[in-house]
Amino acid sequence: MNTHDGSTAVPRSRRRVLGGIASGVPLALAGCLGGGAGGDGEASISPISLDGERACDQCGMIIRDHPGPVGQVHFADDEPEGGRPAQFCSSVCTYTYRFDAEDGGRDPLVTFLTDYSIVDQEVFEEGSDVMFSSHVESSAFARTTELTVVAGSDVIGSMGPGLIPFSEESDVESFVAEYGGEPMDAEAVDRGTLEGL
Repeated sequence: MNTHDGSTAVPRSRRRVLGGIASGVPLALAGCLGGGAGGDGEASISPISLDGERACDQCGMIIRDHPGPVGQVHFADDEPEGGRPAQFCSSVCTYTYRFDAEDGGRDPLVTFLTDYSIVDQEVFEEGSDVMFSSHVESSAFARTTELTVVAGSDVIGSMGPGLIPFSEESDVESFVAEYGGEPMDAEAVDRGTLEGL
């Protein structure tokens, strides 16, 4: 497989990446802990596909052209009619934009990130960098209230070190066993988390 910059990828199956390791201390999943949707309007919001020539609202890069998790944030002033969610090429861009928007008075209703527990991703290497394939289809997303992210792993995203999201505890444990990093509730991410990457 050729990557976005023309280098050759070294694919590895999802089964190898996320298989096998079910032991360890159980992790609290974000869906059990933090900030769920507050009303019927929020519960009805669904992710959109980020295909085509959609550009990241934080950095301007074309989302589909870059590896790693992508995201979208649906704001109160975009829903329910006519607007589009803010869209991003990385988990870092997603959170950075959301925090800035909140500081500016906007109300984020739902944040979605790629859920690597539900996609069949490829793992590839470019030099010493390990990356996961990007998935922009609407079915690849889950709410941050349902996700655990891993910070500080060996896997990088389009903006360098990132937050790799999963909805399944066993996938988090397997990922950490192979690539390192610290799991945390996706709703607990703050500016300090991003600065620590």
